Amino acid sequence: MGRPATKPKKLRDGYYIEIKNKNQKSGGIKIHRENIKELVIAIQEYEKTKVVTVLGKLENGKMKDIDLALLA
Repeated sequence: MGRPATKPKKLRDGYYIEIKNKNQKSGGIKIHRENIKELVIAIQEYEKTKVVTVLGKLENGKMKDIDLALLA
């Protein structure tokens, strides 16, 4: 038995949202989708029961904001 890894996971390029339970303050789960169409479907699915936060688009290890008008 050794120590658990402390190095953060590398995230894949794509779009990310974070979902949490409605009464939860911290510790959400990051959800990855390859394109904007899949992201919109995931948002519509999870927003019925969870709090959904759009994190943005990850490119080359850097998170970029996305225009929320594209989601509508």
